[in-house]
Amino acid sequence: MLSRLKKNQFLFEELVKRDFNKKYRGAILGIFWSVLSPLLSLFVMQIAFSRFFGASTPHYIIYLFSGNIVLSFFRESTTTGMSALSGNAAIFSKIPVSKYLFVLSKNTSAFINFIFVLIVYFLFVIGDGISVTPRFLLLLFPIVCLTVFNIGAGLILSALYMFFRDVEYFYHVFLMLLTYLSAIFYTLDRFSPLQQTLFLLNPIYTYISYFRIVVIQNATPDWLLHFLCAFYAALAVGVGAWIYKKYNYQFIYYV
Repeated sequence: MLSRLKKNQFLFEELVKRDFNKKYRGAILGIFWSVLSPLLSLFVMQIAFSRFFGASTPHYIIYLFSGNIVLSFFRESTTTGMSALSGNAAIFSKIPVSKYLFVLSKNTSAFINFIFVLIVYFLFVIGDGISVTPRFLLLLFPIVCLTVFNIGAGLILSALYMFFRDVEYFYHVFLMLLTYLSAIFYTLDRFSPLQQTLFLLNPIYTYISYFRIVVIQNATPDWLLHFLCAFYAALAVGVGAWIYKKYNYQFIYYV
């Protein structure tokens, strides 16, 4: 894969540039929307839920922000990745090129936006009185795992979208459900131990939980959380790669 990426480096770079220009074309604030959008979402959620959960949750604004940035990164990567193949059919139907490059370019654009938001996140962390310690370097692990997971999910969704365009509508409903099942704005202390364990079946929650443990609790997550973060990433990208390999030559018939 790396050799093919190097071979198509120019095309990949142009795809990333095009995605950025297309996303912020005509917007007065331009790229600043990548930071402003999650901040506005955070502001709305803080107003809506702080009265119910904020009083009993330490550093509630960071608790919210941790969940919001992870979910936003996943949402942007997968929603844009879903149409990566169909939106570039005019290219791969005429030029022999590795089709995963289109999904990878969408994820790269989303990752760059995520880095900008992450900088603001750490500024909020410092502003909330949380000390930045060397333990924060552990966050590199869930960030890498989440990025790989997003790529895998993008591969799966983009392939499904080529065959079934209804996937787009079902996925929007799924994202809404995922928001409520990822403990973005509420804590798990109101659930039974069994129910709390079931939350770990949600990959997005595992990445959010990792962030909160390191940043808010200033602790190191246990081995189970490390395993699940890596497992979900490997599973997603493995399934996505298998689908692309199996159906690679069929995509052209559904353009």
